[in-house]
Amino acid sequence: MSRVKRGRSPTEDGVLREGTLQSNILTIGLAPAWDVTCLGRGLDWGRHVTLESQTIRPAGKALNVSRALAWLGQSSIATGLWGREDIGQLRRVLRQTTSQIEPYLTPGPGATRVNVTIVDPERSQEMHMRCPSDLASNRSLGMLTTRLTKRLQPQDLCVLSGALPGADLTEALLGLCRACVHRTGTRLMVDSHGPLFKTIVEERLAWLIAPNVQELEELLGRPIRNTPRTLATAAEELLEYSTRVLISRGRLGALLVTRRGAWQGHCRHGEKVLSTVGCGDYLLGGFIVGLRRALPPHAALTLALKVAAARAWGWSDQKAWSAARRDIRVEIERI
Repeated sequence: MSRVKRGRSPTEDGVLREGTLQSNILTIGLAPAWDVTCLGRGLDWGRHVTLESQTIRPAGKALNVSRALAWLGQSSIATGLWGREDIGQLRRVLRQTTSQIEPYLTPGPGATRVNVTIVDPERSQEMHMRCPSDLASNRSLGMLTTRLTKRLQPQDLCVLSGALPGADLTEALLGLCRACVHRTGTRLMVDSHGPLFKTIVEERLAWLIAPNVQELEELLGRPIRNTPRTLATAAEELLEYSTRVLISRGRLGALLVTRRGAWQGHCRHGEKVLSTVGCGDYLLGGFIVGLRRALPPHAALTLALKVAAARAWGWSDQKAWSAARRDIRVEIERI
């Protein structure tokens, strides 16, 4: 990370103020998608196989966070971009499936992309086919910024999650982030990757960042061993820019680094992993709920890991959170 002159910013205070506990949570997605997930066994090239199931749902990382929050009984406002041609379909789906997600999306040109995931639990294999998103433009980001600043209140929590636009939209994206943080006083959490993610962090606009190990390496510009102590030491460098770093380690669990210490955790027992799609989003969603409940760091991380495990095992689609929570055991230790 390049050095930036130290200055007071909304990310300076790492403690949620009392009013935040009653504030809104808004998720912001700039590259949403319709996710088509196909589940089958013994899949291979050239074969004709009957699928066990196929699901089609509105997604993208930001909407996945909203869905995780809804499963935990926490309402949120889904903002960001969505294709003008199918935004009505999205609203109908959300009305039919949950009352916890309020759509407040800005229409972009055309239709929303379709992503396909193929899962074979018998072989523990997945294939992810992703289409590029072209919803973001100077015009659509400007419209989104205007709508958000009208809706946001001080101490709201904003979650910018998913792919970010190209370098040609840097100023438009930074304008959106600055409006959220400086103009309205919200806390911005960012889960993304690439050069613009690094720029947002360097400008101290992110109150919390949630990279995986590869994204942490991108932020710091060097390879990092995937061990708890090495990751914690590396993430401490980012505390100059943000107050919390939540690192997803996949099957190895997750790690939380704050100015008050670092913790790592993982599930003590393992069910069959049905799919890893969205697990990082559910990890973040669980952690946000822990923050709103004013849980200590290790307890918020515990809750987050349980939510991520439930997603990986398919429990978030089959069980209520109250039942899943009792059956998942997590081990947490301070580093």
